[in-house]
Amino acid sequence: MPLIDVKMLEDPLTPKQRQEMLTKLTDRMVSIEGENMRPVRAVVLGGTNSSDRGLGGTSLTTDGAKAPASGKSRS
Repeated sequence: MPLIDVKMLEDPLTPKQRQEMLTKLTDRMVSIEGENMRPVRAVVLGGTNSSDRGLGGTSLTTDGAKAPASGKSRS
């Protein structure tokens, strides 16, 4: 049984967005595996320190990760 493990920078999502992600990822896997797998479908949303991640050779901050969603630049 597959486990969906999503890594994010220091929790950039709101609680509502986290729930939406859990629901949609579960629904997508159930569409592949079959409805009988829904009760055992596991999704883990985990945060990681931004200093442990980089993009383009630069540390990726939580604010930088949120910037595309807000229409702002990363810098």
